Amino acid sequence: MSRLSASRRNFLKTAGVFASPLVLPSRIFGKDGETAPGNKITLGFIGCGGRGRHDLRRILRQSDVQLLALCDVQQERRDNAKDWLAKEYNVKIKDCCRDFRDILDRKDIDTVLIATGDHWHAHASIYAAQAGKDVYSEKPCAITIDLCRQLAATMKRYGIIFQGGTQRRSLSNFKCAADLARSGKLGKLKTVHAAIYYLNVRYDWLPAQPLPEQDVCDWDLWLGPSPWRPYNYEYVKGNWRSHYDFDSGAKHHDWGAHTVDLCQWAADADGSAPVKYWAEGHRMYALYANGVKLVMRPDGWMGLGNCAVRFEGEDGWVETGDSGRIAVYPDSLRDEIFLEPTIYGGKGIGTHGEDPFTHIRNFFDCVKTRQQPACNADVICSSHIACHASALSWLLKRELTFDPKTDTFTDEQANRMRTREWREPWIV
Repeated sequence: MSRLSASRRNFLKTAGVFASPLVLPSRIFGKDGETAPGNKITLGFIGCGGRGRHDLRRILRQSDVQLLALCDVQQERRDNAKDWLAKEYNVKIKDCCRDFRDILDRKDIDTVLIATGDHWHAHASIYAAQAGKDVYSEKPCAITIDLCRQLAATMKRYGIIFQGGTQRRSLSNFKCAADLARSGKLGKLKTVHAAIYYLNVRYDWLPAQPLPEQDVCDWDLWLGPSPWRPYNYEYVKGNWRSHYDFDSGAKHHDWGAHTVDLCQWAADADGSAPVKYWAEGHRMYALYANGVKLVMRPDGWMGLGNCAVRFEGEDGWVETGDSGRIAVYPDSLRDEIFLEPTIYGGKGIGTHGEDPFTHIRNFFDCVKTRQQPACNADVICSSHIACHASALSWLLKRELTFDPKTDTFTDEQANRMRTREWREPWIV
């Protein structure tokens, strides 16, 4: 069932506007290649930092999407985003708020895009779903194993269309590589490789600084469900990464959310996860129940771009990355490489390994059709859990055995780390 607003059309009917002759521009009726305003998907944007702007550029090119509101806990980011939209895109946003709940309360907003810090993604997505909004969330979509399950269950319970920001599933070079692995043309699949960052974790607090006025920066709301600590500008500037309270675990999800997800896809493991995990230095390893090995490593790649993946079978291998180039062995596999043309008018792969349109367009198309998007909550849940389990093996410095059917380890400490204590009132 579509929740797209028809309030403008209803007003025109009930107010008797057509009682006298009236000439309206053709674009009002969706002609001239434009979408009629009453048929547009309305959007609220939560989180106006660098990644948020990156997403906004994609959204503003969607003729059937209307941006209605911006939200950020920092006044500077709200103001900068508002000025940037007016200057670069001639989009004038009247409603800029500090508290994302103001957006969730609005009945005229159909969808939200969440580009906050990692520690807010799952909570904001769950609250949005409870408010009846379809959700596009940046990755990682949840920072614990337990939150991954809660996220997927909530989207199913409320019938919400959810798209995770692991956009490389929508890129033709990665799709081609995964298809080769799944087709059997590499022979029996033996090993899948995922590029990751060098791992790092911090448990210290930065020195306390004077707390700004709430409207300048709502520090309490910025912390949200995370444990309290004193304010320091470095956190809100973006230097919260690697701090355990705000990070999903050792920076593993920064690239692993993309590349482990692609390995899950290639290994036909969507909906499941490896059963054994261990770490050696900055490399992590995992083993699926069918014997396929997952290698997560920051080095040793062929130079095909960031977020590289490699799939190895008994008879051949394929490797690709954000450059869009694909390497294969043996050479006969070159005849199997087919890169689909961009469906929605994009011009190839950008600096973040993204088609300018395809992934975000997939979300809005599914909002209309109510079909499941490429990176729906179930897909995200299983691939993120694989990342969390491997990160825990690195943090605990020992091998872990895991049951993906029950989300339990044989290790008591690892089981306790499947979840965290959330600060009130942000309990989900």
